[in-house]
Amino acid sequence: MGGAPESHTGWTFLTNHARVLAAIADDKNVRIRDIAAHCRLTERAVQKIIGDLEREGYLSHTREGRGNIYRIDPAKVLRHPAESGLTVAALLALLAQDEAHRFQEGGAASTDRPAP
Repeated sequence: MGGAPESHTGWTFLTNHARVLAAIADDKNVRIRDIAAHCRLTERAVQKIIGDLEREGYLSHTREGRGNIYRIDPAKVLRHPAESGLTVAALLALLAQDEAHRFQEGGAASTDRPAP
């Protein structure tokens, strides 16, 4: 997935911070370049988001060779008052559950409606 990220206008259900956190949860050794491609963000945007998450204690990293190993604090509570008490672990469990059900039978996308 090379080239510039696709532009998007309007609102979305997930923030870029949640997308980056989910990508890291999926692979603790993931490269910033790969997060950017997966989340359709620039590498600079991913670096900023990782910095935000680290400053607030949601994420930390250790350098190993030329790469990083990330650690997510699963007990950290989400920031918005409406999610009071909801932990990072709970959020990631919801996202992982969705991802697991998204593809079935050899990678075919699963939907609730019949194919056209």
